[in-house]
Amino acid sequence: MAKVISINISEKRGTVKTPVESAVFVEGKGIEGDSHFGLDDIKQISLLAEESVDKMRKEGFDFLVPGIFAENITTEGIILKSLPIGTRLKIGETIQEVSKIGKECHTDCEIKQKTGKCIMPLEGIFTRVIKGGTVKKGDEIEII
Repeated sequence: MAKVISINISEKRGTVKTPVESAVFVEGKGIEGDSHFGLDDIKQISLLAEESVDKMRKEGFDFLVPGIFAENITTEGIILKSLPIGTRLKIGETIQEVSKIGKECHTDCEIKQKTGKCIMPLEGIFTRVIKGGTVKKGDEIEII
């Protein structure tokens, strides 16, 4: 079963995000209180699999925690980068649609400065919020 390991938000773009127990996702905007809220139609929500982070932990970066790659949702049990654009996911009360796979890395990215590399550009995905609602840590992720 795929699930939400962590929900993460930040006040400033390009920084590590802080885990929260739940968040309100707004249709067409993103997460209330997050620095990216309402800024982009394509990259409203960022997702990264815990399995991807584990790859870097095995290389000795054991300090990596959810939100450190500035992802909004850290997942478990789903291969995010294999989902085609247009795939719809039910996450908590929300419906989200995969809108982009990977990204360009910020030159001033905190994590890249600390580790010398970042997995978000290769293994992260983005969604847009089709139906808003609350998402909580532990919520199931279902492909619909």
